[in-house]
Amino acid sequence: MNHQDLSIVQLVMGASWVVQLVMLLLLLVSVTSWAAIFRKLFALNRVKSLNDDFEREFWSGTSLNDLFAAAAQNAKLSGPMERIFASGMREYQKLRERRIADTGTLLDGARRAMRASFQRELDVIETNLSFLASVGSVSPYVGLFGTVWGIMHAFTGLGALQQVTLATVAPGIAEALVATALGLFAAIPAVVAYNRFARDIDRVAIKLETFIEEFSNILQRNLGGSPQPAFANTASGH
Repeated sequence: MNHQDLSIVQLVMGASWVVQLVMLLLLLVSVTSWAAIFRKLFALNRVKSLNDDFEREFWSGTSLNDLFAAAAQNAKLSGPMERIFASGMREYQKLRERRIADTGTLLDGARRAMRASFQRELDVIETNLSFLASVGSVSPYVGLFGTVWGIMHAFTGLGALQQVTLATVAPGIAEALVATALGLFAAIPAVVAYNRFARDIDRVAIKLETFIEEFSNILQRNLGGSPQPAFANTASGH
């Protein structure tokens, strides 16, 4: 058998239908995985950019009421941090409209609203992350199954031969090993991307939690002063 007979295309075409099915499945999983990786990469970059833009605006000294009005107008285009801020302000203003003056109740309500919004935002940010984890953990085993099946098929075919040489064994084993290679090809990028995205999401989550605490402190300081519902951002110059 010459070198061209052992090309990847020939190996795939010469494999049994079960191994070919495994290869096709792994190829589809790999393509889907890469699409998920690029979507998640662009989505995380957008989240970071929107959070940074709002954070700069928040600490610039703009009044909280102005920030809330802007957040309400740009609800569909705003980032997670801005939506969390809007949730806290919305709950705070609802409680003030009910004539609730207790500082603890006001802060508790605003913080609970922000924590609920934080969980929703985190769920959205983590979309497709479990898919990448599954691809990274399962794909090698699917490829290994294809390899084992292919080797079994190859040796079954060789059973009828009286004389077996390396030249007769090599093509069947090589065909089977392509499935393992495809499994690793699908798994390795998914694992690397999952670890990278999990680290980035942790950083975003820490940043959002820090903002919730800082904003809660600002509300507490404002409540300790003037009881008017319209108040300034006392954290300017942060």
